[in-house]
Amino acid sequence: QVQLVESGGGLVQPGGSLKLACVISGGSLDSYNVGWFRLVPGKSREGVACTSKSGRSTNYGDFVRGRFVLSRDTSKNTMYLQMNDLDAEDTATYYCATRRPGTWSLLQCLDANDYRNWGQGTQVTVSS
Repeated sequence: QVQLVESGGGLVQPGGSLKLACVISGGSLDSYNVGWFRLVPGKSREGVACTSKSGRSTNYGDFVRGRFVLSRDTSKNTMYLQMNDLDAEDTATYYCATRRPGTWSLLQCLDANDYRNWGQGTQVTVSS
């Protein structure tokens, strides 16, 4: 059973940066299509970024606006989310996940319903 553990969240001022990490165990990172999602209480889970098994294709939520970058280090079985120019609306719990087997689509990979294994989440709070 694959397991995911996020880290790197915290309190940051508006305009600041954070880098989240997601370590995957019980499986190889390059065997999965993976993604980052976020959840704000009272709202549905929102797709932040997603990438294919090869890492060559990546998609981002519209709200990212070029501020975030998803990267991978397969030697460490770790996925990252570099977040820059953060604002209060980015405050949320951030989760990484592996997608269920099946046809992968760049346009649909931000759909949280297609993901099967989830980490416990890491809290990001943007506040002055």
